[in-house]
Amino acid sequence: MTQRNVKIESRVGLHARPAAMFVQAAAKADGEVTVGKRGGDPVNAKSILSVLGLDARHGEEVVISADGDGADALLDELEALLSEPEPEKA
Repeated sequence: MTQRNVKIESRVGLHARPAAMFVQAAAKADGEVTVGKRGGDPVNAKSILSVLGLDARHGEEVVISADGDGADALLDELEALLSEPEPEKA
């Protein structure tokens, strides 16, 4: 499983719209995708309730992990979403 440490730049953290965009991107993957706070238990990144339950806030660091084909590309996409100060409107 490939993983990355990413600092959350969105002012609202990983909540509401940023969380929904993150989950939608993670759901495209065939393999397992997780996210968790450093030192905490990872949760299913494809579950909006699990992601919101992390209560990940602006400036905190999370660990995102993915396995399977295209894991690196998926992590690039997820990292970009977390690193944006404000998510782009779809």
